[in-house]
Amino acid sequence: MQKRNKKTWLGTELPIIQAPMAGVQDCQLAISVSNAGGLGSLPCAMLSIEKMTSEIKHIKETTSSPYNLNFFCHTMPNYDIEQQTVWQQTLTPYFKELDCDVDHSPQKASRLPFSSDIADAIEPFRPEFVSFHFGLPEKKLVDYIKSWGTKILSSATTLEEALWLETHGVDGIIAQGLEAGGHRGMFLSDDISTQMGLSALLPQIVHSVSVPVIAAGGISDSKGVEAALLLGAEAVQVGTTYLLCPEATTTALHCTAIKSSRSQHTALTNVFSGRPARGIVNRVMQELGYMSPLAPTFPYASIAMTQLRQLAEKRDLDAFSPLWCGQNTLGCQDISAADVTLRLAGKSPF
Repeated sequence: MQKRNKKTWLGTELPIIQAPMAGVQDCQLAISVSNAGGLGSLPCAMLSIEKMTSEIKHIKETTSSPYNLNFFCHTMPNYDIEQQTVWQQTLTPYFKELDCDVDHSPQKASRLPFSSDIADAIEPFRPEFVSFHFGLPEKKLVDYIKSWGTKILSSATTLEEALWLETHGVDGIIAQGLEAGGHRGMFLSDDISTQMGLSALLPQIVHSVSVPVIAAGGISDSKGVEAALLLGAEAVQVGTTYLLCPEATTTALHCTAIKSSRSQHTALTNVFSGRPARGIVNRVMQELGYMSPLAPTFPYASIAMTQLRQLAEKRDLDAFSPLWCGQNTLGCQDISAADVTLRLAGKSPF
């Protein structure tokens, strides 16, 4: 494996972080980006400890470059039978349309928060970076991770969140603009009116904190990267632009939606997981309302919706699929993740 000169704050040749995207990637995307000179990320929130450690081992065997492990750190609520019953009743007409019944038995949610067991599992690997969504885990876990020499990043969607993260010991803040696809990292408020675009959010955070800031949201080409760096970012985090890469595991239905004019209409919705997340508008978002008051608390809304998704996708329908996508798909192409990374950094013409 080729050794690279360490030039950026990230310890990478290029100031590019590949956004961790649970459900549409495994370690192959992270490896490709890291080997190209960026910082590849592995989303771990939906992985068992066994699967996670297997993926990390493959990363370590395949690249000598830095990489990032990403986790959720939400507070896990109790399973609310009443909430689930209302949600299942709401979705029952769709199940009938697909000639199937909803599974009423209590089930575990697929998104779990960071824990001491997970920390112990990744300690032997001592990753260069660990990033979090929805704030930070408890202080003893933050201190444990930092004792390895690992840098901690977390997402802020408001200035208030950025200041909180700095106070609680992060090494870098990801300024997540409203344009970004997937789950909002908001954790101090559930009021989506507090969310702002990157061009407004980024300079406010850069002006107010002393730790490095990473820009995320709507960045799809080298001009976007350059603009973010001019506004004071040390690096950028890009997700949507990687969705069509062969190293991603994006479904054919999802890819088709991204390539179509439908990708021009995205919205924040809670119907897939219970938390606001940006995706391409589809039937269930329109019919249930983008932010449904009936959706169970995160992450339990996903249980029944995932059942519907699986049934519909067998019929080549994306009506119940979370088509996570940011507001700017201009850079999405069927090219390798390495090429995308180099183009974002201005090392290859777009």
